[in-house]
Amino acid sequence: MKAILIANPKGGCGKTTLSTNIAGYLAARGHRVAMLDLDRQKSATQWLSNRPFELPLIDTLQAEGNKQAGTDWLVIDSPAGLHGKNLEHALKLSHKVVVPIAPSLFDIQASRDFLEILIHEKAIRKGKAFVGVVGMRMAPHTRAATTLEQFIAGLDLPVLAYLRETQVYVNAAFEGKTLFDLPPHLAGRELEQWAYLSNWLEQN
Repeated sequence: MKAILIANPKGGCGKTTLSTNIAGYLAARGHRVAMLDLDRQKSATQWLSNRPFELPLIDTLQAEGNKQAGTDWLVIDSPAGLHGKNLEHALKLSHKVVVPIAPSLFDIQASRDFLEILIHEKAIRKGKAFVGVVGMRMAPHTRAATTLEQFIAGLDLPVLAYLRETQVYVNAAFEGKTLFDLPPHLAGRELEQWAYLSNWLEQN
């Protein structure tokens, strides 16, 4: 089982939106997927309880130490404030780490120390495609995107996607769905923004 950790110690950066849609993408690709919801608000768990049974199955993993038999991918929605031993443990479990960053200078600055830790971990893993950053609620070619690009350029981490702010994510979530459960005419523009990110997720 491969694990993907979606993490940023700052709250409100879009971790659950990213987690549920990553799980939805992998499930739509025919993989057996489970989610581990470590966030105190349990938003991902509530979302899964609303998911229609006819959609590709995403299981719930109840505890971090459990192993879901036959699961290909585990998507971990981490809590705000993840640090220290808990972060260390989560990184050991994870094959990939995706860091969502919201479009503000404050969010970028708050993520700096966390990203430095991930860079150190990346060096330990000898440069494998391990850590990537996603700009949340952000359009390319904007000042926020440029600021993020300049910041990340010095860290040697890939920006996997810029995901714009749109009601498509909100409306899908209300129904227990993801972009990958919607007809292309409703989510075509958003799916284009996921192209590089989705390819990166399945790289070895």
